[in-house]
Amino acid sequence: MTAKRKIVIVGSAYPLRGGLSAYNERLAKAYLQHGDSVNIYTFSLQYPNFLFPGKTQYSSEPPPKNLDIKIKINSINPFNWFKVGKEIKKLKADIVIIKFWIPFMAPCLGKIARIIRKNKYSKVISIIDNIIPHEKRPGDFLLAKYWVKSVDGFVVMSRAVLDDLNIFDKQKPKLYCPHPLYDNFGKVIKKEEARKMLGLSETGKYILSFGFIRDYKGLDLLLEAMAHDEIKKANIKLIVAGEFYTDSIPYFEIIEKYKLQDTVIMSNDFIPDGDVAKYFCASDIVVQPYKNATQSGVTQIAYHFEKPMITTNVGGLAEIVPNGKVGYVIEPDINQLADAILKFYDQEKESEFIKNVVIEKQKYSWDKMIKTIDEVIEKSNIEK
Repeated sequence: MTAKRKIVIVGSAYPLRGGLSAYNERLAKAYLQHGDSVNIYTFSLQYPNFLFPGKTQYSSEPPPKNLDIKIKINSINPFNWFKVGKEIKKLKADIVIIKFWIPFMAPCLGKIARIIRKNKYSKVISIIDNIIPHEKRPGDFLLAKYWVKSVDGFVVMSRAVLDDLNIFDKQKPKLYCPHPLYDNFGKVIKKEEARKMLGLSETGKYILSFGFIRDYKGLDLLLEAMAHDEIKKANIKLIVAGEFYTDSIPYFEIIEKYKLQDTVIMSNDFIPDGDVAKYFCASDIVVQPYKNATQSGVTQIAYHFEKPMITTNVGGLAEIVPNGKVGYVIEPDINQLADAILKFYDQEKESEFIKNVVIEKQKYSWDKMIKTIDEVIEKSNIEK
């Protein structure tokens, strides 16, 4: 059988770990399911070690099956950018997809994209996580501007990013498509079974904060909320599952200050893909107390595992968590967080929210993402 189209994805993938790799690998599988051929070009060096906030950039798990991943890009070596750009240019792929998340990557990915486009055949489309980063650094604006000029069109996963992108470009085609489901972390496990695996009480009340810990994600607000007397009386426990990408001391100081050692379960190593299901399936509800955001892959993992959510009304988070239907949307405020958690348990909302999550999650397919990319390409052809 001849492949329909030739697709190249440029960006993070195995042996690199984390959400970016999970996204690119899942997108590649979606194209393969469509009958297309797919190559992924990933980084031999993504970040110099002194710029990487975590313990390691690399996965300890086996490589994903049936994916052609080429480990070739060095993010800080311009000679490498020319070499990789020319190699992909010669492939004459129908579509080249590059996920953009941080201005630091603009020189590397931008140069590669510009070289590829010189073949006058490949369409280079960028899926934008953030065009304006959460944690700002000097030069971000100029780097983002360089990136925007490097590609043919854009797909954004929140309307807030669409607004940000319009600051840099008003001409090129850009469409919104919400983040698809992260359905690559295994099947749903029974709650009691998942709790046994984590050594938790089978009958307790557990809420989950999941993902890399950065200051803008608001874990400090959630820890402060856990100190409320009513939360303590209700014997609600918080599982914090994720590696610190910031100084951990202030967070442990809050735990110490309010004597939350028996209330907060800190699991702060990187959570490998094979363990993600345990944490989501063991919890009653997932809490995302972000102070600012664009979109979050954690929401789409929660949808996959059919978990209600409490999220804050920042960036695009509220767009995909209908308030009062699959959970609660609140302001990033300690008292509102505590109230929402208590309301969830006091009004016994879990089963109602889960029923609605099962319906709502049907909207977030990878097919829809592929169709949106195709629409951007059609628009770029018309506008030429």
